[in-house]
Amino acid sequence: MGKRSAVVVGSGPNGLSAAIVLAEAGLDVEVREAAGEIGGAARTGELTLPGFWHDLGSAVHPMAISSPFFQSLPLAQFGLRWIWSPAALAHPFDDGTAVTLERDVRDTAEQLGVDGPAYRRLYEPVIENWTAIFDEVFRPPTLPRRPVLLMRFGRRAVPSCYRLTRSAFLQYRAPALMAGSTAHSALRLESPLSAAFAMVLGGAGHAVGWPVPEGGSQSISRALAGYFESLGGRICTNARVERLEDAGRPDLLLCDVSPRQFLSMAAHRLKTPFRKLLARYRYAPGVFKMDWALREPIPWTARECRRALTVHLGGTIEEIAVAERDAWQNRPPYRPFVLLAQPSLFDTTRAPEGRHTAWAYCHVPNSWTGSAVDEIEKQIERFAPGFRECVLARRAHSTADMQHWDENLVGGDVVGGAYTPEQFLFRPTWRQYGTPLRGVYLCSASTPPGGSVHGLCGYWAARRALRSLRRH
Repeated sequence: MGKRSAVVVGSGPNGLSAAIVLAEAGLDVEVREAAGEIGGAARTGELTLPGFWHDLGSAVHPMAISSPFFQSLPLAQFGLRWIWSPAALAHPFDDGTAVTLERDVRDTAEQLGVDGPAYRRLYEPVIENWTAIFDEVFRPPTLPRRPVLLMRFGRRAVPSCYRLTRSAFLQYRAPALMAGSTAHSALRLESPLSAAFAMVLGGAGHAVGWPVPEGGSQSISRALAGYFESLGGRICTNARVERLEDAGRPDLLLCDVSPRQFLSMAAHRLKTPFRKLLARYRYAPGVFKMDWALREPIPWTARECRRALTVHLGGTIEEIAVAERDAWQNRPPYRPFVLLAQPSLFDTTRAPEGRHTAWAYCHVPNSWTGSAVDEIEKQIERFAPGFRECVLARRAHSTADMQHWDENLVGGDVVGGAYTPEQFLFRPTWRQYGTPLRGVYLCSASTPPGGSVHGLCGYWAARRALRSLRRH
């Protein structure tokens, strides 16, 4: 191919992954990042007090550890170390108990009483075929390689979480556990396909765990960047691309940006039909995020919560459903479902000796301007009385704050766009990564397979771009 050139706009995990694929193919590749540091939503900083390191965006990474692309890269040589907790997830209840998602599905099933056998029947086929299922689900919509396996998985994944759990379980603990995993998607629990997120995230927890990178999510970005630069690639920070012309005239231009940003960059070169498609792209609810510096670990009533990196705070499936529905209906959070991470229990690099950090968010209406500080802390206090007495410092991040430090998080949306049935298949348009502009592609979480840190949006976009380049 000679020494053809490529520019990648954005240095999140998808942008860096795209850049790596292009550099491995022999192109001269430059990454341009508008911010002063790389990483996008995979960054870490001292947000509260010196010595307390908090993840600005993503914190726990079951999809990263599962990603076949990341597995193919020598990221350990560039400083990436994974840390697991004994239990991937804990979900406490008001009676002072909790159910934990354990690596051995039998250990979780034993906590679910009469629903234990049904839980095993749901998850054992996913766990046994985890690599193959991940490969089918985390690729662009196309003819499946393993149609029978995908059809069997789809029978459980296509219904709503509400419908699946009502048909499978008799008591409240198993539905609540699955509802918490579903809520990561920002979907209503009544939405079609919402069960897919419970099956994938729960399956990942049993198959590979929900680990964190030592030192924070920035370690993923630094490892990707280190490997990319070892291939001869270049990264330019503080290098905003306002218009496509600012990137020069490379053979390929891949944009790790949201559809809204791409419209701003390229509207003058796009015809009306494609502009309208991008303008119609639907974003998910936003998040209101908080970080705490703590004098001691969170005093959970259910001691099982101290074994888990991730804790889901929302009680029953009915309560979680109301909270997620409110975010879609533009209602302020009253009793939100809170996703909380406590990495310093297992990664001592996150805080000074004897101190701790915590990270949490809840869903709120997209671009909501209010504060959910009290609501989030009340939910923590509900399951950990005395939590507020542990706080040395706190930092709150509104939906506007989230978008300010990463412009891909439109209105605080951290999943790259709503997972409506249409946007499951055509994300962000029927062209997926492609645009009407020759050599110009999208590679953000707004393309297949969607949000989370796995690099596969960038990987698949770069693969498609290379095929097109070879044809020309």
